[in-house]
Parts: sequence; structure tokens; C-alpha cells
Amino acid sequence: MSQMNDNIARAQAYMKRFRDEGVLNHINGESVPADSGKTFETLSPVDLAPLANVAHGDASDIDRAVQAAEKAFKTWSKTPGKERRAILIKVAEAIEARAEEIAFTECMDTGQSLRFMSKAAIRGAANFRYYADQAPQAEDGLALRNDTQMNVTSKRPLGPIGVITPWNTPFMLSTWKIAPALAAGCTVVHKPAEFSPMTAKLLVEIAEEAGLPKGVLNLVNGMGEGAGKALTEHPGIKAIAFVGESRTGQLIMAQAAPTLKRFHFELGGKNPVIVFDDADIERAVNAASFMIYSLNGERCTSSSRLLVHESIYEEVTRRVAEVANGVKVGHPLDPDTVVGPLIHPEHEQKVLSYFDKAREEGATIAAGGEKVGEQGCFVRPTLFTNARNDMTIAQEEIFGPVLTAIPFKDEEEALRLANDTQYGLAAYLWTNDLDRAMRLTDALEAGMIWVNSENVRHLPSPFGGVKSSGIGRDGGDWSFDFYMETVNVSFPRKVHQVPKLG
Repeated sequence: MSQMNDNIARAQAYMKRFRDEGVLNHINGESVPADSGKTFETLSPVDLAPLANVAHGDASDIDRAVQAAEKAFKTWSKTPGKERRAILIKVAEAIEARAEEIAFTECMDTGQSLRFMSKAAIRGAANFRYYADQAPQAEDGLALRNDTQMNVTSKRPLGPIGVITPWNTPFMLSTWKIAPALAAGCTVVHKPAEFSPMTAKLLVEIAEEAGLPKGVLNLVNGMGEGAGKALTEHPGIKAIAFVGESRTGQLIMAQAAPTLKRFHFELGGKNPVIVFDDADIERAVNAASFMIYSLNGERCTSSSRLLVHESIYEEVTRRVAEVANGVKVGHPLDPDTVVGPLIHPEHEQKVLSYFDKAREEGATIAAGGEKVGEQGCFVRPTLFTNARNDMTIAQEEIFGPVLTAIPFKDEEEALRLANDTQYGLAAYLWTNDLDRAMRLTDALEAGMIWVNSENVRHLPSPFGGVKSSGIGRDGGDWSFDFYMETVNVSFPRKVHQVPKLG
């Protein structure tokens, strides 16, 4: 308890500036209120106490930010990759230097537990370091020759980019989008989620203090229907990188269609973890539990559907229920807490509503299924058993610490159940049969598949989904393909006869 109280006191000290000054927009290197003067409150999910007033940006704020990004693009896009690399490495170092501030602020703003958020700054810095190292080669292309021509390709920064990030692990996900955009030579207008705006302000300040020129990274807070819509519609924005719900992705695509923007969408998931009877059950149980109960279950790649061979279904679900019942729910700054409060009362009510749906549809609540305490947005880790894949709890993205377990008879049924959803972000396969693993990974409808593993990220590898789970890929050269335009220049290798009309 003393460690938790000490952590809370330090968090309060870090966030005092936001209580006193509010969370302002950041445009062309300056902290500024919204043009309208309006603000909205951000609440702590721990006790619903106000944390700060946040600038309520709208179309006029977005327009100023885009103008700043357009002006800065003229210089930043021409800055040699080696120089961009040096600046972005300094940004990474500055993030690491303020790791505790970022973690404590994020815990109080989102409800995520310190045991996971303590790594938020480290992962964010890793994103900046990785893409910084790619910056000197970002423009490189290919030389393609035949008997008569030599074609030389190169890549050019696309222009100002709109980045819209979600409220789950917002700092890390912001760096995931912003770092490659900056490394590619693009400038950015960032609209963070209204539920978790604080660390976005820290990021832009850290970046500029580390040497990022003014106007290269701009921040506008606000609501999706206001600032978000204005950003997606603005003709000065050349592409939108968005992480969030599939329905919101549909709206963004429609809003941006008249300006023919490029899109990268990382959207929802209802990801299966498939456990065969030849799997290492202990490791599979640990991995499935980790992927649904860590980060409050508020993660796009969570293993939210547990598909288990009928011969081991009772054993696996019993073990998962034991894990769920043993998970500590508590204050996010308690070092022992695994599951903290959900992000906001609106989201808490959404998650709680699925407990009634599970009962109505005939599923069994084998663990959890209830709110914890009277204060804050705490929900007990939950396991649904005796479920079918056509139930609401198996089809809709709950986005909380809630797992639905479904038995299957054979490989054919496992594959059918796994693919029977509108989503296709990730899948997890547990088997020691190599031939089976090859067959299923070829047939699973998912952008990412892990065999005998939880989600382990490798930054050079592609990240993204299929179906309603997204468009495009993050990671490695895939990110540069999105933030840059490929240009081909053709040179003749010998004089050829030019067609003559008439």
C-alpha cells in the first residue's frame, strides 16, 4: 500500500500542470487553447474525478494545424534522412528520460495498470529508434533495366498526414504512427482520443524539446464529429492513419472520399485462439489468459474467442477460470494490479451489457461477470463457457477483460468457427502438429497469425488485418509504403524510333 500511495503522489505531481493549465492544443510549436475557447473534462476512470480541462478543438483549429504542417513540410521533407535520423534518436532518448512521467500519467488517464504502462515509454522510444534508423534509406528505390530502358524508382514523402489514435495504450500507439511518418519526411496533425488526451501533449513537447522543428508535429484535441471529421475532410491532409473501431473507419472513409485521401486503418478484432488436444495446455492457457486479461482486455489483438478441442475443453476452461479468479483488480498504480478500471463509464456500461446478453443467450458465466466496487469503472475478469459462435458474445467486439470459450470437434470445425466473423485481425494457433499448423495458417482469415505463442511484436514485420479489421500494414518497409509516394523515372539506354503521327 505504501508503494501505491507513493506512486499516486508522484502521479499527482506530474499531472499538476494539466490541472492548473489544462490540456492545450499544440500548433506550430505553441501551446494554444481552442479557437472557440471551449473545453471538455477528462476523467480518471479510477474514481471519475476530473483530471483536467481539455481544449475542445474544431474545424478552425484543424485548419491552423494543417497550415502549420504544410509550411513545415516544405523544409522537413527536404531534410536529409541522416539529419532526420539524428533528431528522432534524440526524441527516443527524451522519451526514455521521462518514462515514469509518461507511465504514471497514462495510468491515471486510461486506467491501465502500471505493470504494463511502465513499458509504454520504452516501447514508444523503440518505435522512434527503429524508424529513425530507416530514415536515411527511406527514399531509396530500384533500378529496373531491359534492353532499351533503365527505370529508376524512388520514394517521396506524401505530405501532411492526419493521425487519429485511440484511448487504449495511447502513447505507444501514437508513436507507432507518428514515428514512421516523421522518419519518411512527412509532417503530422494528431487528433488523440478524447478519453485519453494527456500523453499526446507530452509527446509533442518531448519531440520539440529534443529538436523536432516547429510545425512538424501538431496536436488538436476534440471530438470525432468535430475535430476528427474536419481532419479527415481537410484537402491539405494527404492521408489518414487511424486506429479504432471498424464503424468509425467506415465514417472516415466516407468523409475523406471527396479528397481522395490514402488510408491506413487498424480496426477491430474478434480474434480466435485455437487450442488442439496435442497442444501444450499450460502454455496455451497462460497465453490465452494473458492476451485477454492484460491491458484490461482493451486491445485490438486480444484473444477474445477461445476455441478448444472438445476432449480438453473442460480442463482448459477450468484452468482459465482459475486464472481469471486469481487476477488482481485494483488501482492502476498498485504494483500488484493486473486489471485496472476500464477507460470511461460509457465503455464500462458497454462491457457490462454483455453479461446480460450472455445470460439471455444461454452461456454460462464461469468467472467474473460483474462490476467490482461502487466507485470507478472496475469490472471483474470474465469467462463465458457453453457458448456458440452465433451468440452476440462471440461475434461483437467487447473490448474488455471478457473471454468467450467455444468447443470444437475437429480441424474442419475449428477453421469454420475461427473464420466465422466479420473480423480478421489476428489468430493464435496451439498445436504440435506441423502439418496441421501449415494447413490452418494457410486457411485462417487473419492478417497476423501466431503459432504456439501470444502476440510478440517484431517491428520489421507487417501488422494489420483483413475483412473489417483494417486496410494496410504497419511495420518495417510497409509503413514507408504508406507515408511515401513511389516515383519512376525512365531513361533510354539507346536511341529508339519515336512513333510519328501522320
